[in-house]
Amino acid sequence: QLQAFGGGLVQAGGSLRLSCAASIRTGSNFAMGWFRRAPGKEREFLSAINWRGSSTYSVDSVKARFTVSRDGAKNTVVLKMNSLKPEDTAVYYCAAKEVPYWSNTYYLRESEYVYWGQGTQVTVSS
Repeated sequence: QLQAFGGGLVQAGGSLRLSCAASIRTGSNFAMGWFRRAPGKEREFLSAINWRGSSTYSVDSVKARFTVSRDGAKNTVVLKMNSLKPEDTAVYYCAAKEVPYWSNTYYLRESEYVYWGQGTQVTVSS
């Protein structure tokens, strides 16, 4: 299972820290990603990280403001969001894909992820 935490209401220009913990299978390794769905829009990819935390990727629209990282604990990932804008208002989802120990890959496509969290609401007021 995936549990996402940290959403809430924040003013424009503020920051939020989302966390996601994967407790799917003991001893497994998971590449993880963050997505969001804004009202009336399709779910979109934001950021991804390999299971080791050594490689990350974020889309251009957020990479100057959002940082994805591991939280130290295995299979826990953080999305730190700064300089939030009203257009960042959305439900944010974390996703996970089990990978072998030797993998250094992160994944960008929604279809590549197997496990999904329930989503956490982020609302940015102007």
